[in-house]
Amino acid sequence: MTDLCVRAPAKINLHLEVLGLRPDGFHELAMVMQSIDLTDTLRLLPTADGRISLQCDRADLPTDGSNLIVKAGEMLRARSGFPELGAQIILEKRIPIGAGLAGGSSNGAAALVGLNELWGLGFETHQLHIMAAELGSDMPFCLDGGTQLCFGRGEQLEALPFYSTEHPAVLLAKHPGVSVSTPWAYGLCKELRGDFYLEAEADFELRRQALRQSPLLLAIAGTKQWPPLRNDLQLVVEPEVETVRQGLALLHQSEQPLAVAMSGSGPSLFALFPGLEQARKAHGDLAEQFERYGFESWCCGFSDRGVSLIQ
Repeated sequence: MTDLCVRAPAKINLHLEVLGLRPDGFHELAMVMQSIDLTDTLRLLPTADGRISLQCDRADLPTDGSNLIVKAGEMLRARSGFPELGAQIILEKRIPIGAGLAGGSSNGAAALVGLNELWGLGFETHQLHIMAAELGSDMPFCLDGGTQLCFGRGEQLEALPFYSTEHPAVLLAKHPGVSVSTPWAYGLCKELRGDFYLEAEADFELRRQALRQSPLLLAIAGTKQWPPLRNDLQLVVEPEVETVRQGLALLHQSEQPLAVAMSGSGPSLFALFPGLEQARKAHGDLAEQFERYGFESWCCGFSDRGVSLIQ
């Protein structure tokens, strides 16, 4: 039996706008998500014992049925009608845990793609998307990746071109001792900003259309300067989480960043630079302060794809 490896990239939010509440209780969102080349790797080996077992090189990551990798495998197997299918999965973790970078969602999406191939099930992409949307709001994006407009809970996707011009480089920073609960962040957003929520579908669509025509998309295309990035969750998380305030202040000290923002519900933070050379210089300039304040940091590039098989 041969094993199979899948690459699972992280994402950042270049735009996160909370429009209002949906009838199902979730928030209606308008976002631009971008894959980056900070990746986890899943190695999968088939078994015939009907068990899906997960191992990870991080002891603080649950590997039981609460992990999206296991949930994805169990859903895929149930839809296949072959209960005897099993797999041993080994996760090599590079994306920080609880960081607002969709590491868990990307891992789950990678399990769908990898196990579909490993078990020879032949599910089509649109079928994997349906399963991904049932498992998590970010998972459909993680399947495709690249640069996408994301609406609804985040599962309604509109792909944007991945332009051939040089893409910005990303300097990421996160304090390893801090995580932010996504439900807490959205709950706080509702408490503090609920008076600004829209209610009608027509108003939601107006905001979607505004994002489709926004200066941000021209900046991504390389035809306009980068505007300040919007993250409505940052507005409520930043005052409450000291390390978010510290990290943003540090990134703003770097030399001429294109933009600085928090990703998702945090606490990961990022600065964009015209190229990798500038990002690496900023990384070096800030290295002593990152260490003093206890931050982990990475230099990454934009990626044009989501999860992918490693040939």
